[in-house]
Amino acid sequence: MKLVDDLLQMAPQMTAWRQTLHRTPELAFEEHETARFVAEQLRDAGLDPIEGIGGTGVVATIDSGKPGPTIALRADMDALPMTDASNTPYASTRPGCSHSCGHDGHTAALLGTARYLASNPPAKGKVVAIFQPAEENGKGASAMINDGLLKNHPFDEVYAFHNMPMLEPGEAGVRIGPTLNGFIIWEIEVKGVGGHGAAFFQATDPVQAAARLATEISSLVGRYIAPVDTALITVCKLQAGSNHNIIPDQAVLGGTLRALDKDVQQRLFDKLQQTCDGIAAMTGCDITLNKLAEVPPCFNSPEAALVARQACAEVLGGEDKVFPDAGPFPFTDDFAFMLEAAPGAYMFLGQNSAMCHNPEYDFDDNLLPVAGSIFVNIIEQKLGLSGR
Repeated sequence: MKLVDDLLQMAPQMTAWRQTLHRTPELAFEEHETARFVAEQLRDAGLDPIEGIGGTGVVATIDSGKPGPTIALRADMDALPMTDASNTPYASTRPGCSHSCGHDGHTAALLGTARYLASNPPAKGKVVAIFQPAEENGKGASAMINDGLLKNHPFDEVYAFHNMPMLEPGEAGVRIGPTLNGFIIWEIEVKGVGGHGAAFFQATDPVQAAARLATEISSLVGRYIAPVDTALITVCKLQAGSNHNIIPDQAVLGGTLRALDKDVQQRLFDKLQQTCDGIAAMTGCDITLNKLAEVPPCFNSPEAALVARQACAEVLGGEDKVFPDAGPFPFTDDFAFMLEAAPGAYMFLGQNSAMCHNPEYDFDDNLLPVAGSIFVNIIEQKLGLSGR
């Protein structure tokens, strides 16, 4: 590998940052301590971070003082509402909350990059480092944009990475075009009439309606989406009842639907609504489908994807380490909103671990100087570096 020497020297510091963040994870829009920590490190590097964008977002600009394009680099900061079972010395100290997706690593890598660029600014133009809240619920990027990110910190191109346990360490994936599914986060409220478990005939049972819904939902893609289209729908939450002899008066289902095409995404949501209406008519329950968040698919622009591939190949030691056909992956990232605002690329960097969102997952700290070096290489390609 061809790592930036200063970032390699900074690796222990980045590791310490990452493990500090791992101990104190915070959920979407609650990243107050994380944002303060990020801002402190940026100020310590001589930068002037702007805080509170989109709630808890942080932005820092490295300005060459010379005309040129502005390149944005983005990291997400939020954690997941799940238990940390990594059994590491720096495991989460907050029950039911953990960095089981690696956003602590994304944040630490961008902090190291920003610190390096503060000492080695671009030869022209600007670099905007974006630390985004609330990626997991799909609302953080749009919150920052709605709070003036694009107006007050405009950029011409934007880049981000995600750790990827489906690739080996030392490998990267950078596609042109569709890279990640878009999604709709949905929740279904089923309201019936509660009663005694032995007098079900005097109740309107929301549990039975919810069970039928869960079964029907699992068949929607196979029944209504063409085989050539990429789509999926998953029930991830089903909550109802409190005791063995009480029919509750309500039940809740929740999940996501995903697709690589906005029209397919909407078509699947429409079929979900029709399914809710049909089960409601059959069971007598009141069923309400709510759309909690919507994110478009991620699309890498051809030029930016080639820049990202070149950076990955340079750092990882050859084009054979970079897979142009990796994916599209079924996951979602609201970085897609930034890719709608400006051309850019989303990269996947391999690591050994359990899959993201697994309670035993942990970010590989060896990836920190690698990701930082790739970011720096992108800036060098686009803007040049005064120190190199």
